[in-house]
Amino acid sequence: MTEPAGETAPEAPEDVTHEDAPTTAEATDTADASAESAESSEAVESSEASTEDAPEVSEAQAELAAQRELRARIEARKAEKSGPVASGAKLSGTAADLLAAVRAVEGGSASGGAFFAPAPEPPRPTRAPETTVRPPSPAAPAAPTAGALAGVREVLARGGAPEALAGQVVGALGEQAAEALTEDPWRLLAVPGVRPEQADGFARALLGGACGPDDPRRAVALTVWLLDHAALQGHTALTVDEVAGGLARHQVPDPEKAVGTAVSEGAVLVFQEEDEAPGEPEEDEEDGEGEAAPEGAGPDDEPAEPALLGLDRYALAEESLADGLARLVRTVTLREWDGGELERAVGGHGLVLHTGGEAARAEPLELAATAREHGLRVLVAVHDAERLSEEDRASGTAVTLAALLSGTAGPGRDEEGSLALDLLVVLDAPQLDVETGAMLVEALPDGCRLVLSGDPEVLGSAGPGAVFADALAARVCPRVASRRPDPGPLGELVSGIGIGELNQVEAPGKEVVIVPVRDAGEAVHRTVQLVADSVPRAFGLTPEQTRVITVGHGGSAGTRALNTALKQRLNPGPGRFGGYDPGDRVAYAPVPGRTVTGTVLGADAEGLRLRTGDGEVLVPKERVESALRHGWALTAHQAAGGRWPAVVVVLPGDAAPGLSRPWVYTAFGRAERHLSVVHGVDQALPRSVAEVLAPARTTRLRPLLIALLAASGEE
Repeated sequence: MTEPAGETAPEAPEDVTHEDAPTTAEATDTADASAESAESSEAVESSEASTEDAPEVSEAQAELAAQRELRARIEARKAEKSGPVASGAKLSGTAADLLAAVRAVEGGSASGGAFFAPAPEPPRPTRAPETTVRPPSPAAPAAPTAGALAGVREVLARGGAPEALAGQVVGALGEQAAEALTEDPWRLLAVPGVRPEQADGFARALLGGACGPDDPRRAVALTVWLLDHAALQGHTALTVDEVAGGLARHQVPDPEKAVGTAVSEGAVLVFQEEDEAPGEPEEDEEDGEGEAAPEGAGPDDEPAEPALLGLDRYALAEESLADGLARLVRTVTLREWDGGELERAVGGHGLVLHTGGEAARAEPLELAATAREHGLRVLVAVHDAERLSEEDRASGTAVTLAALLSGTAGPGRDEEGSLALDLLVVLDAPQLDVETGAMLVEALPDGCRLVLSGDPEVLGSAGPGAVFADALAARVCPRVASRRPDPGPLGELVSGIGIGELNQVEAPGKEVVIVPVRDAGEAVHRTVQLVADSVPRAFGLTPEQTRVITVGHGGSAGTRALNTALKQRLNPGPGRFGGYDPGDRVAYAPVPGRTVTGTVLGADAEGLRLRTGDGEVLVPKERVESALRHGWALTAHQAAGGRWPAVVVVLPGDAAPGLSRPWVYTAFGRAERHLSVVHGVDQALPRSVAEVLAPARTTRLRPLLIALLAASGEE
């Protein structure tokens, strides 16, 4: 069975959380560990070796350090604010009890100790105040001490858990991890890939008869675990009822009490958002239409939005992002810019949202060129390095978001750590997750203009949050919709999918070809034939210019099976470098949340060397197993943000549960010149396009933006 949700959690949620879904398509081995515990043990063993060897600072380490620095800065700023996290005037019942509990934590009358030890704040680099400079590379994180690892291994052995987990346990719980696990065995759930039933078995081995399903420690750990796994689906929060339901499915006797315990212990936060801007009247309040209000009912009797539970990591990121966007809106110097609708909007606003298909990308690029001609400091940021032209690379006018945030590309920063920019244009904005968005906005100076541009119909970000969709829904800044259609048969096909119609299009140049198959085995065979023979012969393209996209990683026609067959045909070899040979196409996850595609150049004592869109990259040998996959075949989330001359979309019969309109739109839309559809799902394809939408993500950014900006009339 193909694993549809193993590709992208937002399309196929399982109750509260989808337990087998990866945070991102590139963090694939971590996700697979959730479903295959034996694979997890091997992957984490190599991760442990990575921490012990402490390799030199890489772009991935720089990016992780930047994330830690951002969180530390956000936490410091939030600590300066007074008052509770959220208002709760309309709360009642369980929600009111939860809010009272969190306020007790804030007031000091209840325990507020964090469930997980916070990461230490890295030192900020010092910079000369009069000079714009590129920040130095941050120091590599310290490796766990031998004593800490030995202590954790001993505890893991007593609990019957793999000792190979020791490195990740210390990474998650700190140097005192052995003591922490002894006191609370369920904290093992902090390690990626560990499931509740495994943590329960570990706890029984350590605690014996003192272990039970109603243990408060278990309740707290499971609550955090549910929210962590909701983030794999893109959620930054869940309702109280959703979390309680998840706890009930894991045999917690009193779920509501368990949620209250998690809140009072400071493990999770509770929020009550106001959905409307202050003072905004209801539309039907005075028109006399609709149902009459019950006698004696007043405004205070209206049902409140449900209380939400969230982890501080995502709560702080969303609040920082909302604050930062509001800061850009309020500090911009208004100008009258000549030109089209987009230029005029950007001249008069600090934040502008631009929507459209592939052809519409030209509009923000034209805006950037015009602004640059007028002397503004302008940069374009993209999601995938393969979208950068040689001219972009040579001039430095466009970079990837990852390179910009890690400091390896883009302008320098001033003494405050802000990027030296007057205008930043972000393409592929739907791929922006909330933590990356917060890091980005935090780095922009006051008065900088920000344009977020993208196609709202594509799959959302692999990481948690819905930044672009939430900003559009908040209606607090100009939204410029492009009228530039995507050309040709491919443009016609993809545009129809966007409105729920799978139309048959005229393709005289064989721009679209349907290849029917009866089973997964035939699907793999025909895919290899297309990539290696048919497409190169018909279009003069090399196999390297063709990408294969399928629904999931597992199954008889998932990325694993397809990549095995494609390697055997396109680059056969013994896999002497950890399963890879020079010339292999690969997908590399330098950090959770990002896929980098490239080609293996070779290997040496340090690790595997790749050629990617960002240049040559070294994958440390300890991370090859856990962070690298063959990459001739990708999932739609891995492919989102990229475009290739030819694309082969593989849909075996068991892929039907993973299909949705956004998935099909994204997969089909990756093709520039030719699209082959290896089709074995029969009527499930048109039905998914017409009826199956991606589930909405539960987030807090939209109401936060409304509260900050709607009252001031920003739109």
